[in-house]
Amino acid sequence: MSLLIKNGTIVTAIDEYVGDILIEGEKIVAVGQNLNYPVSKVIDAMGKYVLPGGVDQHVHYSFDFKGEKVRGFETSNAAIAGGTTTVIEFVNQEAGKGIAETIFEYDKKEVSKLAMVDYSYHGVICEPTDKVFAEISNLPDKGISTVKIFMAYKGLPFHSDDAALFKALKASKDSGVTVMVHAENADVIDILQKECVAKGQKAPYYHAVSRPMLVEIEATQRAINLAALAEAPIYIVHVTAKEVMEVIRDANNSGIKVYGETCTHYLMLDKEDLAKPNFEGAKYVCSPALRSEADRKALWEAINHGWLNSVSSDHCGFDWKNQKHMGVNDFTDIPNGSPGVENRLGILWTYGVNTGKISRQRLVDLFATTPAKINGLSHRKGHIGVGMDADIVIYNPNHESIITNETSLHGVDFNIYEGFKQEGKVDKVFLRGKMMIEDGKFIGQEGDGQFIPQNAFGLCFEDIKKVKKFESVSKI
Repeated sequence: MSLLIKNGTIVTAIDEYVGDILIEGEKIVAVGQNLNYPVSKVIDAMGKYVLPGGVDQHVHYSFDFKGEKVRGFETSNAAIAGGTTTVIEFVNQEAGKGIAETIFEYDKKEVSKLAMVDYSYHGVICEPTDKVFAEISNLPDKGISTVKIFMAYKGLPFHSDDAALFKALKASKDSGVTVMVHAENADVIDILQKECVAKGQKAPYYHAVSRPMLVEIEATQRAINLAALAEAPIYIVHVTAKEVMEVIRDANNSGIKVYGETCTHYLMLDKEDLAKPNFEGAKYVCSPALRSEADRKALWEAINHGWLNSVSSDHCGFDWKNQKHMGVNDFTDIPNGSPGVENRLGILWTYGVNTGKISRQRLVDLFATTPAKINGLSHRKGHIGVGMDADIVIYNPNHESIITNETSLHGVDFNIYEGFKQEGKVDKVFLRGKMMIEDGKFIGQEGDGQFIPQNAFGLCFEDIKKVKKFESVSKI
């Protein structure tokens, strides 16, 4: 099938212009003005913005917390309804199995027949053995070029110590595998949590009290220092605060190859949401914890200036009534995480572009282009250009609505942006040339998504410089 999208304002990470896009099958074959080809279908996008499909590099469709599991890819239509056409899922290595073995068993059982969005994978190291570290160099051959280390969550299977992180960094650098890190000091959090509980401080707000900013700053600095020792790049996920961002920015300016993302909820919410009555605060329990209004302002500045280079959702779909309530008497038992994949574009457009905090080009870069580069997908995803996958979002700016869980597709019983205004609307979305969203409604099918192999040596490996001998840049 051939398709011509005409007269839309095409926005990429570097420019903006009124033009046409010609699609043949799954690929973009021409971009220009006044294109005139015999096609099966013509769509007039006049007055609307035409964006590349979003790449959300941080989602959880398989996460398990103390026996409770999130909603899976049967809810991935929420991603594409929000303009995200590619997600990258974190898969925890299973006991006794390799990283790739775990991933592709999961893919076969729970993803390939259900996915309504294209997808790729990060491997999460849970058994830090020499055999597992040896496997890292072979992962790119299987389309996996990213692995994740959790410095947080002491006592859970996916927690790793400094030795595991250092070994992963050393094992990854020559094969072009990017190491991503959840940076929080697990030992200190464990002590602070126990102190809160002993004092009877068990409400959701004490999740933030037990995970203060310094545990994130310390772990981020430590991870950067280990990366410098290993002479490897490193990527810090879900940065929450001004001081954490500054550690990353300053280390990068000093020549250490460290990068970071933030997430939509850290741009929009703060720790006071955790204090909402009637256990409503549990909806906002995520890790690292929400911070302050001042931190939110600093993060907007950081993504505008490129000090952090992507905005993810950290989507994690636990029910409030049936799952979050397992911690009703002890905040340490509240499953961490909240849904958000469906709202990422609307939030960035409404509260970023329309308030002047970021440009439309910067939105595209944060939402699609740079995440594709980081994860070795930029040969197919994240940009509108000839030869790219025809992942296209047509966004109607002349629409206003209120975000509500009643219309959300993420399959849980709450939305952390409930009641927020949204300016603009995802009108149509194409996944590799197939229309998946029409007039804001999902019209695709389960199984329309495909696994997209990652290339090695993503953005974090560009212009690698020889790191000087270890120098601590600690500020604390």
